[in-house]
Amino acid sequence: MTEALGCVRGGRILFRGLHFALSPGQAGLLTGPNGVGKSSLLRLLAGLLEPSAGSFSAPETKALCDDRLALDEHLPLEQALRFWARLDGKGTADVAAAMARAGLDHLAEVPVRYFSTGQRQRARLARTYLANARLWLLDEPANGLDTESVEQLGRALQGHLDEGGIILAASHIPLPIAFDTNLRREPLEELEACL
Repeated sequence: MTEALGCVRGGRILFRGLHFALSPGQAGLLTGPNGVGKSSLLRLLAGLLEPSAGSFSAPETKALCDDRLALDEHLPLEQALRFWARLDGKGTADVAAAMARAGLDHLAEVPVRYFSTGQRQRARLARTYLANARLWLLDEPANGLDTESVEQLGRALQGHLDEGGIILAASHIPLPIAFDTNLRREPLEELEACL
């Protein structure tokens, strides 16, 4: 998936020489202190940032779930998701399935602006599920979730892997699936010496 990948943000090298590959049915977990480049790597793989070095290949269909809601908060959840469904060529049944997978089907008619922190996180996840992308790029997907919602997330993640999907997640909270790879990069001290 990546070959000698590097990323610079704000004039600071976050990582370089990153090599890893994930195959269908595999998940990778990014861990580490705040500010080391986990979110930047996910945004880079989503096509929102340019690498400073190296290259990467990713499936054509990918979905990024990060702290941005990407839903019209004034609309009821079902209508807000329908906007994305139309863009992705999905229908009403797909919207209903995504809401159910996220445990939000009972909130379909509630405007998103009234959602709690955990409900907003599950709405972000519902948008990811709706995209039906092969690669899920998840930035702190369990933030704000209660125990039952984390278990529900785990079932959704495992279902995606069982269907041949790929997951790359950054998380400080343990996620209830098995991860198949360790990502390697040069120590930060070596990177700082290169500035």
